[in-house]
Amino acid sequence: MSRKKQRCLRMESLHHDVVEHILERLAVKSLMRFKSVSKQWKSTIESTSFQKRQKELREQSGDPDVLMVSVRPYDAKYPVVESLRTLELGSSSSVKIPTSWENTLYYVSHGSLDGLVCVYDATKPCIVVNPATGWSRPLPLCQLQENISSGSYELKYSQFMLGFGKDKFTGTYKPVWLYNSSEISVENATTCEVFDFTTNAWRFVTPAAPYSVVGGRPVYIDGSLHWFTECEETKILSFDLHTEAFQVICRAPFANVHRRMIVMCNLDNRLCVSEMKWPNQVIWSLDSADKTWHQMFSIDLQATSRWLDSDLCALTPLTLLDGGMKNKEKKKLLFYSRTLSRTLVVHDPETKSYHVAFHAHSIGFPVCYFQSLFSIS
Repeated sequence: MSRKKQRCLRMESLHHDVVEHILERLAVKSLMRFKSVSKQWKSTIESTSFQKRQKELREQSGDPDVLMVSVRPYDAKYPVVESLRTLELGSSSSVKIPTSWENTLYYVSHGSLDGLVCVYDATKPCIVVNPATGWSRPLPLCQLQENISSGSYELKYSQFMLGFGKDKFTGTYKPVWLYNSSEISVENATTCEVFDFTTNAWRFVTPAAPYSVVGGRPVYIDGSLHWFTECEETKILSFDLHTEAFQVICRAPFANVHRRMIVMCNLDNRLCVSEMKWPNQVIWSLDSADKTWHQMFSIDLQATSRWLDSDLCALTPLTLLDGGMKNKEKKKLLFYSRTLSRTLVVHDPETKSYHVAFHAHSIGFPVCYFQSLFSIS
């Protein structure tokens, strides 16, 4: 009898509450295998309450993993594109995740929700993926994608990126396309399409946003998605995923900045803006209570130029690292360059130092996530 089977038999002899307590602390890969041990274990692991506890414990135990989408592993005239790779921070190598859409270029929505990410393209079906379990669900084309595919629109679709968020009151996941109506000969400022998982269809939201928006991945925070507005004085537009209403929540902490010089992000569930102000990259954090901005980090672009192409566009923050020490006052910042997507860099504000967390020929489009068992029925 193998040692693995012996361990399973010993666990089965324990009270099931104790077994659950042990299981919820295991890696997702192990839990997927242990579903075959017994019907009771399978039922436990697939229960919503167990999956929520497992996710919460995973988030408390340390830093997230990095998912790299559409990775080009080597130089070639027509390079192969690997769909997904995952990296455990601190490791020197990443691991390929098999998918059914290999050698296909996809973008990825900003951030993950409960271990789920949404990959997308202007002309191909969006796919919601759980990279830890291999679960995926393709979505039908929205109206925008259908018209781009048919040639009806000559939309500059690369400027419009999919938002992926969740209604924090109902727990309903919602992919969202928001795009400027002027480019499709419609008088409204924007057109908004939201996917409904219960009907497996996209629907239009009216009235849509009061301002046109600029390119960049919409950022999800606390039940809302956020975009930069296309105004003389840049504002931040919010879409509440519960009420499905738009509002301008604040002015941005800058004026007349080129769109390549700013990027929005979510750091510790706070809305942040990264702005290039050579020779520094300034990261601002929004105080949601009084709508004021505070400087969170300042990155020395000259110190990072040997790894990153720092003068073409704003560097992109990925996450704050604390190694599981949640009370740590000054967390480290993990970031990368959008124009030279090869290196993940860590900034330590205490020592004012920088070091390479990971380097490869390509890291594709990276996003941080905590492994979970979640899926969408």
